[in-house]
Amino acid sequence: MKVNALRPALVVVTGAGSGIGRATAIRFAKSDAHVIVSDLDLDAALATTAMIRAQGHTASASRLDVTKSDEWETFARDVLADHGVADVLVNNAGMLVGGAFLDLTPADWDRQLSVNLMGVVHGCRVFGSQMIERGQGGHIVNIASAAAFTPTPVMSAYSVSKAGVKMLTECLRLEFGPKGIGVSAICPGVINTNIGQNSITVGVDSDLVEHGKEISKQIQEFAERLPFAPMSPDLVARAAVRAVRFDLAVVPVRTEAWLGYFMLRIAPGINRRIAQPFSIESMEKMGTRVLNRLASPTSKPEAERTGLPIGSSR
Repeated sequence: MKVNALRPALVVVTGAGSGIGRATAIRFAKSDAHVIVSDLDLDAALATTAMIRAQGHTASASRLDVTKSDEWETFARDVLADHGVADVLVNNAGMLVGGAFLDLTPADWDRQLSVNLMGVVHGCRVFGSQMIERGQGGHIVNIASAAAFTPTPVMSAYSVSKAGVKMLTECLRLEFGPKGIGVSAICPGVINTNIGQNSITVGVDSDLVEHGKEISKQIQEFAERLPFAPMSPDLVARAAVRAVRFDLAVVPVRTEAWLGYFMLRIAPGINRRIAQPFSIESMEKMGTRVLNRLASPTSKPEAERTGLPIGSSR
């Protein structure tokens, strides 16, 4: 770890129309950087830009489909022409394709990898080349996931895409580092975003999928009402800023991410066994139980009968 002399004046964030991308854009803007807010949904990008400007900072919005290399080329050229070379690129745009491996088609894999992995590849290539050509340093932050090192039986495509992002990051640190460009992978655990509601689930009854998305939405709404923020996207945004400041290689976010990161290194067999029992149905049932427990904490008599702390989950 080292203190990076880079003081970002221009930051590009993809998928910044909501969730982690929006929180990251806002946090970099607070440090007086001009932020280019990009998203597939231009209206969402404009909304994030309006939030930043309302706080007295500066930002610009742009539509970007991260799966298209030609759009990346045009986008990078426009940023260069209008604002100069970006000091920081945050590759955040992502999505989730879930389902058992044998239910996934080649098209499902293409969809997952084109966004989560190739979108990052395109961004690193076009903005990395600009940073290197300028010769004044820079930093690339790739938002990966704890899924990069914590396998699950119904998220093979997603986990592979995020493991690819992590490995790409570590490879580029070796290539770009001597040229003054830092590259970091942020690996969040469970974060309160819309990724579950916007996910594509293959090979599962549609009613079960909708039920799972509704549970995800209710848990998200409940978390937003809490006086503290245990799953806030801002946790990831702060990690991104910290990764740039100290030129960190891999930054897990939240306890479960750190646990998976260390277990992969010291006890990979245990890491796999922990994930083995999970399926789409079991995770949705668990979500229902957690939501019910949060909404209706265990009464004292029941807690005394079960020996559980009041409000704890079984």
